[in-house]
Amino acid sequence: MALTGAMSAGISGMKTHMDALSVVGNNVANVNTYGYKPGRVTFKESIYTTLRAGADGTPINGGINPNQIGYGCSIGTIDLDMSTKNFEPTSGPLDNAITGEGFFMLGTKDGVMLDKLDSLSLSRVGDFKFDSDGYLTNGDGLVVYGFMTCNVGDDGAKAGQAGFNGDATSTQLVPIRLPLAHKGEGDDPEADDYIAPGTPIFPGVGGDGKNTYDGIDVTGLSCIEASSVKIDPTGKITCINTKTNEPVTIGYVALASVPNPNGLTHTEGPYYQSLGGAGKISINLPGGALAGEKLNNADADDEDTPILGAGAPELLNGFLEASGTDLSTEFANMINYQRGYQANTRIISVTDTMLEELVNIKR
Repeated sequence: MALTGAMSAGISGMKTHMDALSVVGNNVANVNTYGYKPGRVTFKESIYTTLRAGADGTPINGGINPNQIGYGCSIGTIDLDMSTKNFEPTSGPLDNAITGEGFFMLGTKDGVMLDKLDSLSLSRVGDFKFDSDGYLTNGDGLVVYGFMTCNVGDDGAKAGQAGFNGDATSTQLVPIRLPLAHKGEGDDPEADDYIAPGTPIFPGVGGDGKNTYDGIDVTGLSCIEASSVKIDPTGKITCINTKTNEPVTIGYVALASVPNPNGLTHTEGPYYQSLGGAGKISINLPGGALAGEKLNNADADDEDTPILGAGAPELLNGFLEASGTDLSTEFANMINYQRGYQANTRIISVTDTMLEELVNIKR
């Protein structure tokens, strides 16, 4: 039994060190991958068999310690180092890095309800651009989520219908898109009902996870032609409407945070999801913009609606977060795991020699 146990321990040690080396290999392979978070392996002891149980002492005899034999080791945890690393300058005008904790939220154009936030993909890589449909997307075509400039009614409050007065920000989390452009109406610029071609149409506030354009027929309309698009450190997106030559505030890029970033589930590429272990997603804006307002444009006394946080980090425009891989650490780990693997092969070879001697006793 002892020989078999030694063999099992050596085999488990070899497998575990090979798995650990796989983590190192993945870290090294992603040394130049933007936003990559390296893994760190911890080992744990495997199962034990008890040859003799322990016993407490008596008035006559002393206590007895248990006798146990272990059967090797296994992977305890593979943790992600989610701390912020270095930043690399890029030539992308809409590239952005997060200077502290937090994640960009990415998804489809369908929108998302607040109780389904865990369906969104989270990423630290802000390689953004506006696509042909006017949506702010990343390099993989996923749409960036945030808050849009909305129409303001005659009473000065956020309106439920679309319009041309974009003086407020809706706190409904939606896919970010350029405002639609009106085809134009009327011939006299001095007339009250005149609408210049290219005038931006700002959506009204809604509760369906999408922008709403109720009140205006937007059939066949495309988005405004934007130039000089910028994203400032607070996530505010601005541009110049080339048709009217007027500045337009498109909206804000929102960030997500979770209580336990190491508990995020790595899906593929630079994307994570807030599944079991990460905790509930909270939403805020870089630099604390709009701090204190309620999500979904709720009233201040609505206790069931989360409030936007004030402690979010700022964005760094023109940069992307560099890989978190530290080659010196990875090479040191590589040597340790290699030697550990080598030592476990010696356990197996020695056990094999002893078993051979046992078989040869009869000769």
